Amino acid sequence: MRRDVHVPLDAFFAMISAQQPPFASKIQRVMDCPTEEEETCEEQYGSENRTCSSSHASSTAESDSDSPVTLKILQSWAPRVSHYFDKEHYTYVGHQIVIQESIEHFGAVVWPAALALSQYLESNQEQFNLKDKKVLEIGAGTGLVSIVACILGAYVTATDLPEVLENLSYNISKNTQNMNMHKPEVRKLVWGEGLNEDFPLSTYHYDFILASDVVYHHAALEPLLATMVYFCKPGTVLLWANKFRFTADYEFLEKLGNTFNTMILAEFPESDIKLLKVTVREN
Repeated sequence: MRRDVHVPLDAFFAMISAQQPPFASKIQRVMDCPTEEEETCEEQYGSENRTCSSSHASSTAESDSDSPVTLKILQSWAPRVSHYFDKEHYTYVGHQIVIQESIEHFGAVVWPAALALSQYLESNQEQFNLKDKKVLEIGAGTGLVSIVACILGAYVTATDLPEVLENLSYNISKNTQNMNMHKPEVRKLVWGEGLNEDFPLSTYHYDFILASDVVYHHAALEPLLATMVYFCKPGTVLLWANKFRFTADYEFLEKLGNTFNTMILAEFPESDIKLLKVTVREN
């Protein structure tokens, strides 16, 4: 029987001290080159080689040890002849998805953590059934994860900064307009700002919060944590995938673990990505 092995966050930090996590990246993209801080972080935490289990199309894997399931991002990118250099083609849940990217904003590029989260949602539908569930994606970027959630049957609200919404809306509209699914919504969300006014808790409650690569070298980590706290209520599951680049990423991870119940569902060592399940602590 296939199963996921989960690791509590406190056990993960003990693992960091004891045996060093696998953070040697082999997959890099434009604007994702190592910086001086990233190299320092890698030296601090070290690296360890592990075998990736990805011989099947499924993103689930068996493990007999007390460690997260170890995965590899599978080939979902579908090569196509296109007149537009800024369009990428992917295939998830049997659907071709065409994503328009832009180099004008970090949020308008498909980052590896979005691929990891999309793959995991596709391959773990029994564990995380999105059909008819209310789903909020924060930092939706190009909208890939939201589109996959729509295909899986969710009521999706995709959010991001105002300057990203035009491209986000375009991608979601183009990829969902002719499908028999719940119509997705695109909304502005600036982390930590206007939450009570724009998303009053008396009206808005989400079954799932999705986030990918929302933690990187920026100054909005505290507002991001406040936003997660605001939306994560009893019964809500936050699924967060992130590439770990800087010391600040680990510091955020530790703060998250001090606030929520946090379990590492999967690791993608070749791309330095961890995927976590986050829930509210019960009193």
